[in-house]
Amino acid sequence: MYDVGLPSGKSLYQIKAERIKRLQDLAFERTGKHGIITWYIMTSEATMGQTRDYFKDNNYFGLSENNVKFFEQFTLPCIDFDGKILLANKHKIACAPDGNGGLYKALTRRKVLDDMERRGIECTHVHCVDNILTKTADPVFIGFCRLMKADCGAKVVEKTEPNEAVGVICKVDGVCQAVEYSEISSATASKKDNSGTRLMFNAGNICNHFFSTDFLKNVCSAHKELPHHVAKKKIPHVNRKGEVVRPTTPNGMKMEKFVFDVFQYAKHFVVFEVPREDEFSPLKNAEGATSCGPLQSRWSLASLHHRRIVSAGGSIVDSDGNEIPPLIGVESHEGEYPVVCEISPLLSYDGEGLAKYCHNVKFQSPVILDKDLVNRNGNA
Repeated sequence: MYDVGLPSGKSLYQIKAERIKRLQDLAFERTGKHGIITWYIMTSEATMGQTRDYFKDNNYFGLSENNVKFFEQFTLPCIDFDGKILLANKHKIACAPDGNGGLYKALTRRKVLDDMERRGIECTHVHCVDNILTKTADPVFIGFCRLMKADCGAKVVEKTEPNEAVGVICKVDGVCQAVEYSEISSATASKKDNSGTRLMFNAGNICNHFFSTDFLKNVCSAHKELPHHVAKKKIPHVNRKGEVVRPTTPNGMKMEKFVFDVFQYAKHFVVFEVPREDEFSPLKNAEGATSCGPLQSRWSLASLHHRRIVSAGGSIVDSDGNEIPPLIGVESHEGEYPVVCEISPLLSYDGEGLAKYCHNVKFQSPVILDKDLVNRNGNA
């Protein structure tokens, strides 16, 4: 629900909702048939109420209420470094969400798979909420996986720095798996391929996956046991005297399951590499952070939309009429993107249809193109 500071004020949820709506409209334009993309949102116990209310208050951002479904993940106990369970208060165990790998238990226990079966859904696109560039329900990725007859697939970006905090997809004893960055030694992460210029293990996992519903049913019904991953955290708790303690350093462990730990059960697993600058800019830190913060999200989206305008035959110029070229690579630049630029997903999902509005047009910042084709700075 966070406002990352876009000119439109749109949240991550609103951007994703509008991408879904645009895809549904595109499908009707191409086929004459009204298709439905059902959106399932997994929340934690703490965020379920807020999330439901947020969508209701915003009229589901133009989507049908019946096609936006919320379900809650489960929790696991928090333990101290001696293996003892911590208490949240005198009468309650301290618990934390069971990680994005809790998806599979929740799909079954919350009857989500049953709902998918009733709707005739054959495949799913699963991704984390925090990536502002996610192509929600990406028809190219889904189409690729379907053409390859895959039951499980993953989008990746090339990992260029060995210490980057993303896992890698690779084969472990001949089986495709995702290995978290924290579980790879620095020596292994730094290995280069035969060219000596690229990392050997460079398929960076961005938590963006394809699953056939048959695969999900198999994984969930067979009760596949996924490993627990340990995260050392600062966990508020009560001590033996019943006093609330709020630690300033890690004092215990939260256990999580990872969504990608089911890859090993796939019969036909595929990997789909995409440009980082087009599809990966996660929001993980607060404003002022040097990486993965709101500034980097704004920068990445402005860069993408600037490049789409140029690809459509337009340009953005300064007050003297000099063209301002698009930039890529937020990690190599400081400060805000040099121009303000935002294109509504309701107008274009992936750059399609922009040429008739942008070809041979010189815009000046700020450039905000919405469904009504209004450049709010009056320069169009």
